[in-house]
Amino acid sequence: QVQLVESGGGLVQAGGSLRLSCAASGSIFSINGMGWYRQAPGKERELVARISSSGSTWYGDSVKGRFTISRDNAKNTLYLQMNSLKPEDTAMYYCAAGRRVTIRPPDYWGQGTQVTVSS
Repeated sequence: QVQLVESGGGLVQAGGSLRLSCAASGSIFSINGMGWYRQAPGKERELVARISSSGSTWYGDSVKGRFTISRDNAKNTLYLQMNSLKPEDTAMYYCAAGRRVTIRPPDYWGQGTQVTVSS
């Protein structure tokens, strides 16, 4: 089992920045992919960014050039740096991890952290 705990969400004005963190614990050796999903009210949960155990990254079109995913293996922590935030980025953000690099779907979920961007 793997436990994921997110932090760093909050309220920010459009154009601002936030950094999300996800602390992982448990059977981390089994994980090949980690990433961030988000879900806005009335919308489906979507994959925002992911990173493999080798460090390769993938981003959704809506966040390319604005968000950066990274990981600190020594701290077992995943990050999502979000810049130039837009009101449409408002959503619950979930940390995800899995044996598949694609994490579609992931094997493990965090509890979520709310990000609200005001116009």
